[in-house]
Amino acid sequence: MGELAKRQLKNLCDVLGIDKSSPPELLGELLGPVAARPLSEPPLWPSGVADDATPLEFSVQFEDTGARHLRIHLERLAGRPSPAANLQAAKDLTAELADRYDLAVERLRAVQDIFTSDAPQSWFSWAFSLIFDEAGNPSFKLYFNTDMHGADAAEQVVADAFARLGMTTASELVSTYALRREGKDLPTFFAIDLDRSAQARVKLYFRQLDARAADAEHAAAAVPGVDCNTIREFCETLAPGVEVFDGRPLMSSYSFLEGDPEKPSNYSLYLPIRDYVPHDAVARERAAEHLRHHGFDLAALDDSMGALTDRPLDARAGLLAHVSLRLTQDRVGTSLYFSSEAYGGTPARN
Repeated sequence: MGELAKRQLKNLCDVLGIDKSSPPELLGELLGPVAARPLSEPPLWPSGVADDATPLEFSVQFEDTGARHLRIHLERLAGRPSPAANLQAAKDLTAELADRYDLAVERLRAVQDIFTSDAPQSWFSWAFSLIFDEAGNPSFKLYFNTDMHGADAAEQVVADAFARLGMTTASELVSTYALRREGKDLPTFFAIDLDRSAQARVKLYFRQLDARAADAEHAAAAVPGVDCNTIREFCETLAPGVEVFDGRPLMSSYSFLEGDPEKPSNYSLYLPIRDYVPHDAVARERAAEHLRHHGFDLAALDDSMGALTDRPLDARAGLLAHVSLRLTQDRVGTSLYFSSEAYGGTPARN
């Protein structure tokens, strides 16, 4: 599996003009025990990162400045995986990366006991994101599953984490704008950037079950000055005719900066397009329309898909898993999330 993932990453680096000398080898290290596992064998563990249990996902991020970034989301699995063993493997990897890259771990130390359990109750506990610059240098983000102590405890876990970071106002804002529909708006991930930049973020992700575009618009209103009409256009472009997203749910996130913890610096909406198209050829056309509307480079869409697979796009959905919209007061960005399909990808619908 590691050889496939490294080859796909090299191809994506070529597409995006990123130095490919070191990212593939780093990816192989981060994958750990699964890297050497033959693809003829079933997945080592039912990772939730992708539909086929592949424990990684690629994404390409577009900025309205013309910049593009390559990102990988992955779960580190133990050699003998279990919820507790996977948590320990992720903690060990975090410590190793912190030493190697001199990562900022102060916020991690403030909250890590909140996101630790002897018997995790969630499908994953900690996961990683890395973003490569043009020289192939990585920056890291760490995700925590807010359901680690059970779904009923998730909102308190979020409140406790914000409090530890001196962001009580953020917790209050989240309750007002994000978690307002009881049993429908649910915290999912809490995340921290591990770089020392002034732009390092604290993020909260929450899923919105049976949501309408208006529910995402209400969540986005927590960020001053965003154009909520952009959200409706986004949903209508990627899922025309869908009034209620009753398949895989919409996901939203807020980013908070250390210098301004009172309000989010941006809002992002993640639409699981694979559940709202018959196959990837349709997903590609809708994503292209969205990119075209905002002036982004369409070639990166087609080249990225080609970098990952040569299968016919109309065979099934799932290669393009999510499309996100990122809003601040004066900027718009988007990201395309791609599955490796190492273990066959999203099953075809009957």
